[in-house]
Amino acid sequence: MILLIKKSAALAALSLLLASFSPVLAQSAPENVYLFSYFMGNGEDGLHWARSEDGLNWAAVGGGKAFLAPVVGEMKLMRDPCVLRGPDGIFRMVWTTGWTGHTIGYASSPDLLHWSAEQAIPVMAHEPKAANCWAPEVVFDQKQGKYVIFWATSIPGRFSETDHTGHLGSDHQQLNHRIYQTTTRDFVTFTRAQVLYDGGFDVIDATMARNGPEWLLWVKDETEHPEPAKHILLVRAKSPLGPFSAPSAPITGAYWAEGPTSIKIDGAWYVYFDKYQLHQFGAVRSRDLVHWEDVSDQLHMPVGIRHGTVIRVPRALADNLK
Repeated sequence: MILLIKKSAALAALSLLLASFSPVLAQSAPENVYLFSYFMGNGEDGLHWARSEDGLNWAAVGGGKAFLAPVVGEMKLMRDPCVLRGPDGIFRMVWTTGWTGHTIGYASSPDLLHWSAEQAIPVMAHEPKAANCWAPEVVFDQKQGKYVIFWATSIPGRFSETDHTGHLGSDHQQLNHRIYQTTTRDFVTFTRAQVLYDGGFDVIDATMARNGPEWLLWVKDETEHPEPAKHILLVRAKSPLGPFSAPSAPITGAYWAEGPTSIKIDGAWYVYFDKYQLHQFGAVRSRDLVHWEDVSDQLHMPVGIRHGTVIRVPRALADNLK
């Protein structure tokens, strides 16, 4: 009897000890993790994923394999993949299908493993002189109940005041971009594309995030002549369709940066970007969206990663990608 009492007391003590550790265990395995969609090379093999617990240390998922091969568009590439989880729980992805052309790619998935048939959306078909459709992204406008898709396009002569500030395209055509947008509720019908952001300079690689009552738009100043800009700027608006504020001072340093993507982690905004001339990835961090700290030396990314988007997903869903 004495032995049983002692055993029961020991079990009770053990239960109390485990209970005291349960908050620590819960903190060590949070409900959500971070995924980074990206491409490699020229985007020939398709969608890649990286995963992180803290937003700074990233590892390639699935040994670095591609999870979806590109089959649509003028060049059948999958560059700049942007993934968004809509209010219906479905993931929507858009991407660059080629260096030139009038289309962007689109597919959807319930679980990031099984994807719908890919579509080439002819967003600039009504502009026969449009040179390209680069780095499309998508956000959901809760107030309007519709998706906003936006990308960079250059149309010769459309913004003549900055026609000679950009760089030459692959066909030796002078490029001079602005950010365009279309909206949709169902990814079947789309509004006619129109300018979303014109800051008076050649601009590409826009990415957007909601911050309480406002929207944050990071863009790349693509100006190359007479002096290169090639840095990331922040502008703000009350709606994802604008109007937008004047741009901030550059948030990136004395290197050429492109392909920003952002997420808020533990009260701080992180913006990741491609230091494409240096073949490195970089990141800056801010708590007030005014003062930015370069944390590139703390960032660890898979070898060969090119830009895409970062999202927060349930751990169980990310585990399925393994």
